[in-house]
Amino acid sequence: MQTLLDRAMIASRYILAVFYLGLAVALAAYAVKFGFKVWKFATTILTETDDNQILLSILYLVDSALVASLVAMVAISSYDSLVSRLINEQGKSEIEWVSNLDPGNLKLKVGLAIIAISSIHLLQKFMNVDSLDDRALTWGVIIHMCFVVGALVLAFIDKMQAQTKLIAKGSKPKEG
Repeated sequence: MQTLLDRAMIASRYILAVFYLGLAVALAAYAVKFGFKVWKFATTILTETDDNQILLSILYLVDSALVASLVAMVAISSYDSLVSRLINEQGKSEIEWVSNLDPGNLKLKVGLAIIAISSIHLLQKFMNVDSLDDRALTWGVIIHMCFVVGALVLAFIDKMQAQTKLIAKGSKPKEG
């Protein structure tokens, strides 16, 4: 009975594949939306005279690319680590960077991507500072700083865990 339960629990990880496929479908839909954004940008760039508006449009495209990268990174690395290893016929990792992502590393990368996305949104607000009130700007900065502090805390915890693992293995942790 224990063996059957163990096998059922291990097999249940394949349920996660539905979520990762859903992320892939969402990413494809987002790519179509991105194509429309690029088309709109390309058709208006020659007639737009406001450099700030051009820069804002480019920042929207960069923001979209960062969001798409975040979704892909989470879906691919999570699938590789939780469902099935992505390997080719020779038994090597299909994509090397996935093998280097542990859950702590992935959290840091997600945190950094969120900070980058938040930075772009904050820059967009600053570029439209005339149309926003002080409250909106203040909350934008506060929320952004929460993301920064959260990422710093995650990095600190990850570093502490790495040092704990080194100590447990008998190695001396690096200084700094």
